[in-house]
Amino acid sequence: MKKLLFVFNPHSGKGLIKTHLCDIINIFTRGGYEVTAYPTQARLDGMNKIATDGNRYDLIVVSGGDGTLSEAVKAMMTMGTKIPLGYIPAGSTNDFASSMDIPKNMLKAARAIVRGVTYDYDVGEFNGEYYVYVAAFGVFTDVTYETSQKWKNVFGHMAYVGEAIKRLPTYTGHKLKAVHDNGTVEGSFILGMITNTTSVGGMRRLIADGVCFDDGLFEVTLVKTPSGPLAFQSLLREAAINKLSEKNFVTFRTSKLEMIFEENMAWTLDGEAGGVHKKVNIQNHKQAVSFIIMPDDKTAEQQLALALEHDRHNEKIGGDDNGS
Repeated sequence: MKKLLFVFNPHSGKGLIKTHLCDIINIFTRGGYEVTAYPTQARLDGMNKIATDGNRYDLIVVSGGDGTLSEAVKAMMTMGTKIPLGYIPAGSTNDFASSMDIPKNMLKAARAIVRGVTYDYDVGEFNGEYYVYVAAFGVFTDVTYETSQKWKNVFGHMAYVGEAIKRLPTYTGHKLKAVHDNGTVEGSFILGMITNTTSVGGMRRLIADGVCFDDGLFEVTLVKTPSGPLAFQSLLREAAINKLSEKNFVTFRTSKLEMIFEENMAWTLDGEAGGVHKKVNIQNHKQAVSFIIMPDDKTAEQQLALALEHDRHNEKIGGDDNGS
């Protein structure tokens, strides 16, 4: 049998993985894999497990929030071999899953991994540290990692919104110089995002259209510092309808980026604290990690739907977990 390493965070979201764990392992086993299940014990434990043992497996699957996924990608970028990576979302927001149309239902996500296809996804590098889908500074970017896990579990995405509202009065602009593939940008900005996603913090409005996950380019959005309350309201209105005008926003695509600030700047990487930096260098590693995703053609989607229905039928009429 092929070997599968399943690394999961038992505390992500509301701990739903505990309810579905046996069913998920059963799906993988029916799919022809010998499964090794590993519950993470602390931050970076999943990354260390994959980096140490990952090369012994044919497939690696992780379950947790975006932080758990980020740890897995960091580990796989150091392994030297391109082993397929599957993701079962279990966090409060799950931006990556939303962007890649990965099912939020855990059992559907597990079945999609068994029957899915590989997709080579770009990975970012930020001052030597890898990230999956977003590096950001400024307004709201500290919300995801400073919001209590207790409140995330109780209120889900609304916990982030409440925390963001509390921080509104404290936000100020940050002067910077950004050098990219096609030029230089200078100015004062309240928010900056270097992304390879269609969703950040559950919001889809501040990302440029036409995102391509494997083109070797980031989408960069810089939000200009408003001159006063009326300008801030204008900015919010434009963001709400995804109208990123030159008056309030600077947007461009680039494969690399150097940013220099007048003061030390706190960053977030994939929703986790990314350190404080006055100068950052960001690089796109094109098609660096092979994710397992839902098939992207109609015939394959229909075949997967039929297979899922077949599984549900067998689960209703079958006996024990071995299908006897």
